[in-house]
Amino acid sequence: MPGKPRDEDVYPTPLTSGARAPGGYWRVGVLAIFFILAAIVVSVFGDRIPSDYVMVFLGLLAVVGVFCLFALAAGLIRMAPGDDARTLPKAVVDSLPYGAVVADREGRIAYANAQYGQFPGALSNGVPVGVPRLFAGLPEVGEAIYRLSRAARDGRSASEDMRLIGGLSSTASAEPPHPVWYRVGVRALPQIEGVGRPMVLWSVEEITRDRERQENAFLELQRAIDYLDHAPAGFFSADAQGRVQYLNSTLADWLGHDLASFQSGAIRVADFVRGDGASLLMGGRSDGEIRTEIIDIDLVRRNGTTLPVRLLHRAARLADGELGETRTLVLDRSRGATGTEEELRAAEVRFSRFFNDTPFAIATLDSAGRIVRTNAPFSRIFGWSAGEKSVELYPMAELIAESSREAFASAIAAAAGNRSEIEPVDAALAGQGDRAVRLYVSGSEESAGSPERINVYALDMTDQRKLEAQFAQGQKMQAVGQLAGGVAHDFNNVLTAIIGFSDLLLLKHKPGDPSFNDIMSIKQSANRAAGLTRQLLAFSRRQTLRPQILDINSNVDDLTVLLKRLIGEKVSLNVMPGAEVWPVRADLVQLEQVVVNLVVNARDAMPTGGSITIRTRNVDAQEAEGFSYTGMPAADYVLLEVEDTGTGMTPEIMEKIFEPFFSTKELGKGTGLGLSTVYGIIKQTGGFIYPESTPGRGTTFRIFLPRYEAIEGEQPQRQVAAPVRDLTGNERILLVEDEESVRAFSARALKATGYEVFEAGSGEEALEVLDEIEDKVDLIISDVVMPEMDGPTLLTHLRQRLPDIKVIFVSGYAEESVRKDIADDRSVEFLAKPYSLDQINSKVKEVLSAPRSA
Repeated sequence: MPGKPRDEDVYPTPLTSGARAPGGYWRVGVLAIFFILAAIVVSVFGDRIPSDYVMVFLGLLAVVGVFCLFALAAGLIRMAPGDDARTLPKAVVDSLPYGAVVADREGRIAYANAQYGQFPGALSNGVPVGVPRLFAGLPEVGEAIYRLSRAARDGRSASEDMRLIGGLSSTASAEPPHPVWYRVGVRALPQIEGVGRPMVLWSVEEITRDRERQENAFLELQRAIDYLDHAPAGFFSADAQGRVQYLNSTLADWLGHDLASFQSGAIRVADFVRGDGASLLMGGRSDGEIRTEIIDIDLVRRNGTTLPVRLLHRAARLADGELGETRTLVLDRSRGATGTEEELRAAEVRFSRFFNDTPFAIATLDSAGRIVRTNAPFSRIFGWSAGEKSVELYPMAELIAESSREAFASAIAAAAGNRSEIEPVDAALAGQGDRAVRLYVSGSEESAGSPERINVYALDMTDQRKLEAQFAQGQKMQAVGQLAGGVAHDFNNVLTAIIGFSDLLLLKHKPGDPSFNDIMSIKQSANRAAGLTRQLLAFSRRQTLRPQILDINSNVDDLTVLLKRLIGEKVSLNVMPGAEVWPVRADLVQLEQVVVNLVVNARDAMPTGGSITIRTRNVDAQEAEGFSYTGMPAADYVLLEVEDTGTGMTPEIMEKIFEPFFSTKELGKGTGLGLSTVYGIIKQTGGFIYPESTPGRGTTFRIFLPRYEAIEGEQPQRQVAAPVRDLTGNERILLVEDEESVRAFSARALKATGYEVFEAGSGEEALEVLDEIEDKVDLIISDVVMPEMDGPTLLTHLRQRLPDIKVIFVSGYAEESVRKDIADDRSVEFLAKPYSLDQINSKVKEVLSAPRSA
């Protein structure tokens, strides 16, 4: 075996607690031979050796002898044969109840205790062998010994349990060999003073009896489990979370589960208890009492079929009142019953199963509308448990919101009067927010000894109502948004021409000209119309945004002076910034417009005065998850609140406030686009806005903006005014625009500043013009939406002919929506309509002055 320690390399020190070091014998022998030889030499050659030399030699021997006697008496020399040389560490090793060998990492033995020497083969000629050599030649433990040897060389601790047929004994026996277990371990020892090499301690212990006791205990446990597995009834146990911890073989066969592949927690109670029946098993008793309950219910087999059973169920409570593990005995009720009494009992069981397995809630009431009995789904939908209520019958009307109680009372009265047709009641549940149900009420025949007179069936309509409301609102806002966006786009083409030609006229008519004021009025009216189109685009989320990294607190603080001038002296403004508010990514100008619109609306809602409060704070994902706002996922947000103490709004008005052109103000005092613009800006930014209002108490708008995870060292930005530059040039420009008036204005504006302009009314015509001028052009300005060949399609052809050509797209829609349709937008710039003379000239100069992309 590679790397095997050499067991024959041992230290010349005592090896076992009762052995003498072999090195001591040969030293004594050498000394004896020396004296014998000296005596022979003196006897043979004594007559030839001068007597003086002989006397000197004998004198030296006498001096050495006397010195040794004095040294022995003084303790300088000790006689330490065998056990007399035992030290405290050796005594500790000798006292171990198992074999122990101290050796270095290469296997050279320093010490071995007497217990080790008792193992067969542990001594060779009175010298202990290493542990790897002790188990050498035994293939069944070869790999384990190799792992231990590697651990010894690496200075690691390791342990292996090994099974040998017949053990280490090599003596023959008439009896068949029996298995013997050994536990062999190795661990590194601390550095020993005076020993230069690191040492390890090997241990060898026979553990056959311990293993036999463990195997016997395991067999007993297996026998007990076997008894339970093959019992004539099913059994399972589950934890408080409904995970099955044990399932016996009988129940596994009934349900069609493979018990061989079963793992604790892999199956849940809900996997084989249908619908809300699992709540009957996992709810426990509210009073904490441990009691066996009898439940008739259907289980679900793995193939989807049902198995009618009776459950003897017990759910324990822990010391802190929490639900502990459950124990449930399962009796098969699928076989038919015989006899009149058994048939009645079987019918009762079938009704109980049906009652608890229905997908909707059922309750039986007495003639006064008090609850007599409920099924499992009723507890879930209404959040009601008989154990939590009074022992007396509980009025079901108390579980319904007050607004629906009158209709429910009428239905109860009709059922008590045996009316056949009773209209269902749509009701909200008391104390459960927006949870809603549809109640079907019917009467039942009176039976002796039973107070049940009315049946109530409840369908949970909460999710359906939310989906209906979301779908209706989404469809309405989408349709209005598409209409608004389309109208705004067409208006932008018209306004571009009006504003542009007004700028051209103003170049010829100076302030002293009689026509100057008329032209300025035309331009100002066009700019106001452009503002309205921007609001429509904001609502339809198609306006161009310039997002920046913003610090909300700083931006709101900058607006404070302006807001105070807007609201006047009757209204007070309170700004309450939060601490360490996270940064957000939004368009600064648009966000300021949002705040101004909300503050102005709040001012108009307080004609006699009041107060406006602006708050900011952080909302983490955990807090956001607890909100009941529809459509807002749990995440980190920055909350911006605008609260007023005005007249408030009714629910009917709240449903329409974000619709364009809807206004509660007097005719001529508002366009109805303020809140729709706010809605569009927030949605396009990726945020959410939710109003809350109570008539007579005021309104609060809550805006949730997504937290921006800033890069290290990145700071919130502020807008910087662009420097004034020379707008003239002499480059060649191809202008592609299907609106003739817009094309005419743009061409004149560019020619007026020195550019050579070629015009095209469509994408196909633009390619023909390029053929005529042999592609000698420096810049192409193209509309996005054109008949036949639109801007993005034209760009594809241009990239094939002129890979590095600079392009400016103009559109009445937002830049983001335009770029979605561009496969390759490198070197493509954007100019929003409507644009003025100065804006188009500035954009052209900026693009032409920029270096070409590599």
